[in-house]
This record gives sequence, C-alpha cells and structure tokens, in this order.
Amino acid sequence: MAYQLKKSFKMFALNSNQELASEMARLLGCELGKCSVTRFSDGEIQINIEESVRGSEIYVIQSTSQPANEHIMELLIFIDALRRASAQIVNVVIPYYGYARQDRKARSREPITAKLIANLLERAGADRVITMDLHAPQIQGFFDIPVDQLIGVPILAEYFENKGLQDIVVVAPDNGGVVRARKMASRLHAPIAFIDKRRPRPNVAEIMNIVGNIEGKDAIIIDDLIDTAGTITLAANALVEKGAKAVYACCTHPVLSGPAIQRIQSSAIKELVVTNTIELPEEKRIDKITCLSLAPLLVEAIDRIHNEKSVSPLFE
Repeated sequence: MAYQLKKSFKMFALNSNQELASEMARLLGCELGKCSVTRFSDGEIQINIEESVRGSEIYVIQSTSQPANEHIMELLIFIDALRRASAQIVNVVIPYYGYARQDRKARSREPITAKLIANLLERAGADRVITMDLHAPQIQGFFDIPVDQLIGVPILAEYFENKGLQDIVVVAPDNGGVVRARKMASRLHAPIAFIDKRRPRPNVAEIMNIVGNIEGKDAIIIDDLIDTAGTITLAANALVEKGAKAVYACCTHPVLSGPAIQRIQSSAIKELVVTNTIELPEEKRIDKITCLSLAPLLVEAIDRIHNEKSVSPLFE
C-alpha cells in the first residue's frame, strides 16, 4: 500500500526499538530522520538533530522499556530539542508505555508514576501520544492531549486463527484480564475461563482455582504484558494438571525480566506469542517465542493521523 506523506512529514527513532522504527519507515516509504543520541563522559544524554525540523510534523518512535529511565529521558530531551528547533507538531509513538502499572495509590504514600510520566511528556512539548495496550486504560485520562491507544488482540487472534486449532478455550490469568480474554474469545468463537489467584507481594503469584471448562482443550492464555513470567507459567502448569491438551500464551508487551526466559523454557507453555512493542535481544529469542510485528498497525495509525482521517476503525 502506498501512503501519501506531506512534505512536512518526518519520522525519527531513538534507541529503544530501532528494528520496529526501520520497518515502519520502509512501509511508509520514507527515511528515518537523522539524529544521534550519545552520552557525555559523566553519563548525561546528548541529543543532536542533524537536519532541519522547522515547521515539520514529527513522529518520534520510542518505547519506554528497559532501561526505562534512560529511554524516558532520551524521549523527553528529544521532544524538548524538537520544540526548540521550531517543529510544528510533535507526535510521540510509545509502543510500550513504561510505569503503566503504577496507575493508582494501592497503599499509603505511594506515587502515581504513570501520571507523572504523562505530565513530563506534556510539559516537554508532546502534542499527541500513540501507544499500544496500556496496562490501565484510565491512563489515557492522565493526559490533556490526544492519546490513541491501539490494541493487540486482533493481531494475536488472527495468528491463532491461522494455526487451525480445533477445540480452544481462552484463559484470563486473573480476574482483571477477563475483558481482554472475552475480546479474544469472541474473535476465535471460543469459550473463556479464568484463573482465580492471589498475589501475596509484587511479582509473586499463587494460583488458587481455575474457573471454566478446560479439560481436553487447547488453552490460550492472554495478558497485556509478561514481566517475570511467574503468573503465566504457574497458570500454564495448572492448566495442564487440570487436563488441558496443550497450553499457548500470548501478550502484547514482552517485558521478560529476571528469570522470565528460564521459566518459560521449562514451563508447560507450548508457544508464547508476543509483539515487538519491546525489542527482544538475541538471548531472549528462544524457540518457544514467536514475535509478531505491529509495524503495519502503527503505520496505518500514523497515516490516518497525518492525513486527518478517523483512527477509530483501528480500535475495533
């Protein structure tokens, strides 16, 4: 598909996800803008925009993934540099929005860091944010600028539909994931189940009970992100123990920190399907993991915004 780009259009990529940005540029039929992100001897970030951006409509590609603080600072400094160079519009494409799990005060004296990041992006000069599957949808309301939240369920569902699995059940790994599981199940014309669990402390999950019929079925666990993989692997092992024929898992954001890869490798999960909102280093690209590209979806969103067309069809 040929996209119509105005003369003012420019797209830049920072350090977090160069592969995704390069694929997006190729699909759009444009070149990535020239810039460099380096460090001073004391570790401070130095940004250099190596071409004119005066009067331009800018799209900056940067996931705020690990190392999150580095990537957030790169993005904030780059936005400030664009503003000081007289860019007309600054659109920020954040496939993975870091700190999204800190969206409320769960205990006394806790920060709401997801709101703080929103404030920083706005204050730096962002005009619009395009992102994927926010951990908490209410984060959109933390901004006073437009936020387009795209969803990964259609892409993940299409992949499993093409696998030709016969007797499927879609499983939510916790009560909060039931809505997401229901969206996936409706696309696959499958029933849902969910796992009732409790979490005694952060990153530690204890499986309690499986609600729904999973015996003899191909179970597909869906979540928005997988971090240490404790929840997802405990869920997979519990499903197999309760009679599931095979267990697949999928998520939009493969955070995969700490022991995640080792846990997935040794778990009952037959295949883990993720997207490239976060760039996976070589050591995390194991045979069990299949990575789907979101570049076509993000490019379609950029085209619609750039040409002032409705973005709402992409939310469905």
